[in-house]
Amino acid sequence: MEAAARILEERGHEAFSTNAVAEKAGVSVGSLYQYFPRKDALIGALIFRETSRLVEEAERAAEQATASEALSALILPCVEQQLRRPALARLLDFEEARLPLDTATEQVKMRFFELTRVTLQRPDLPPQADIDVASRDVVAIIKGMVDAAGEHGDEDKAQLAQRVKRAVLGYLGTQG
Repeated sequence: MEAAARILEERGHEAFSTNAVAEKAGVSVGSLYQYFPRKDALIGALIFRETSRLVEEAERAAEQATASEALSALILPCVEQQLRRPALARLLDFEEARLPLDTATEQVKMRFFELTRVTLQRPDLPPQADIDVASRDVVAIIKGMVDAAGEHGDEDKAQLAQRVKRAVLGYLGTQG
């Protein structure tokens, strides 16, 4: 998996092949095919790995005392994932839109939505007319701003997280 990630980061999608991954990983192509029958399966596994990490980190949102802290706990893992390995994050975002996601990946993505939904229902945030719409919008705000920052080469995680939080709080009708 890490060999696949490094090839995507360093050389892009054009250089990405099962042969290149096997060579970088130091395994035979036959061994690689036992686990990943095609390169899209490798990319799908990378998407699952990265999304699962993000959700594991975002789970802390439920533990926070205030809605503001909970929003930070949702936003910061998104920022960190995007800026930790920006080239990989951008490629995986593109691939996520292109590939049909497996059930496990869909469930992980739904978990992030549910964490957002629960956070937005906290009593110290203004009530939303339609919590599902508000949750989708907040996820879209986070994703849009974080992805754009990654594309533009932003490196200041704290500043980006603060900008995203301000945008989300503004959308929700609070000053934070």
